[in-house]
Amino acid sequence: MTGFGVLLRKEWREHTRNFKMLWIPLVFIIFGIMEPITNHFLPQIMQSVGNMPEGMDFLWPELQGADIFASLLGQYQFVGILIIVLAFMGTISGERKNGTATLLYVRPMSFRAYFLSKWLVANVIVLGSAWLGFMAAWYYIEILFNHVEAGKVFSFMATYSLWLVFVVTVVLALSAWLPTGGAAGLAIGITLVYQLVDSIIGAYWAVSPWKLAMYATYWFQVDADLSDLWMSVAVSVVLIIILILFGIFMSKRNAAKTTV
Repeated sequence: MTGFGVLLRKEWREHTRNFKMLWIPLVFIIFGIMEPITNHFLPQIMQSVGNMPEGMDFLWPELQGADIFASLLGQYQFVGILIIVLAFMGTISGERKNGTATLLYVRPMSFRAYFLSKWLVANVIVLGSAWLGFMAAWYYIEILFNHVEAGKVFSFMATYSLWLVFVVTVVLALSAWLPTGGAAGLAIGITLVYQLVDSIIGAYWAVSPWKLAMYATYWFQVDADLSDLWMSVAVSVVLIIILILFGIFMSKRNAAKTTV
């Protein structure tokens, strides 16, 4: 692939200069730290500010480490996905609009290398941020709650990572196809709104990339049926490949729309 290494370094420097290497991991880490701490001290907080009648005890369910991971995943499913969309919605369309892409397109560049360099760097940032957040949560879960087996935690994170790769690929493919505003709106619809649809009527289908987050929590369950998980993994991988090919095609097709 022509110039892949050069494009990779260009993407890495660009995301470093706009501080995505800093603020995206910080957001995930902060949520990872706050989730176990907040859940641990929530009964005391409710008792102190809840204006409860004297003598009434506040009963709070006894949470386990797996419950905290599931709760944190819920935070990432909304805030984390929204951050990914907003951070990368203009990755390709933005370069076309501001004319930056002109400096690249006039060179002997492979559009496959162009798209894949952006895809790889974005996934490194997102997955690195999510894993740092989960590891921070795991540290406080071990201190404040109970021990969670490493094998289950890593299986949980690996399954959720595939969902994040799917989200990043959707955002970049849409950025290659549509203007920044359209890419953002459609990406939010596909990744966030469809989650709501899946939660309402998703009982009618068991295999879907949108179910990967739910299936990730199955690793904490005893004797859980993982057959639908593996089918969803296979479908997700196929869709990711299709979206990558679509993104490469649209990057090349829309090159002529670049502002000069």
